[in-house]
Amino acid sequence: MGFTQKITKGVMTAALGMSLIGGGTFAYFNDSVDTQNTFAAGTLDLGMNPNAVVNISNIKPGDEIYREFTLENNGTLQISKVLLDTKYNVEDVKSDNTEDFAKNIKVTIMYNTSSATNTVVETTLYDLQSQQPDITAIDTSIGTKPDGIVPGDKEKIFVLFEFIDNGKNQNQFQGDKLQVNWTFNAQTEGSTYHDDTDPDSN
Repeated sequence: MGFTQKITKGVMTAALGMSLIGGGTFAYFNDSVDTQNTFAAGTLDLGMNPNAVVNISNIKPGDEIYREFTLENNGTLQISKVLLDTKYNVEDVKSDNTEDFAKNIKVTIMYNTSSATNTVVETTLYDLQSQQPDITAIDTSIGTKPDGIVPGDKEKIFVLFEFIDNGKNQNQFQGDKLQVNWTFNAQTEGSTYHDDTDPDSN
């Protein structure tokens, strides 16, 4: 091979090398997979039966009114607590009240567990309006059932109202009406960490 041929071959080889380094076209294998990801929010659905806890007339000092109702978790999420909001309105028919009628109504709310009935609230209706008790809270030393209501479960709540007899003249409350609005606010439990190894999330 002559000198000219060697030079020509060397230049061609170098040019080919530069074209490869400079980003020439390559053939390669390729594969892909699509993933379907879903984030579905659970539902929080608190039901109550019956809707009216108390509807009674002609009460007098010393009378007690016992009622029971059921809270139902009709959703898919755990209800960790049910907070009770109380608002009331007194209709003073003779406009002669020197004291709030609600101070004379004692309220006792009891929560029925599998092993015991535990008192959650025991106060006057007047004081209850400034509180927000969790009426599903129980003493863990009494029962093993956790606070709250699991999906699909029901909890029985017992309420005792007492028109307190203070041993004094309470004529100012004759004919008066006490309208009470109870709102039950269900809340979910704390956040949950969903691990990749959780079979329910794969």
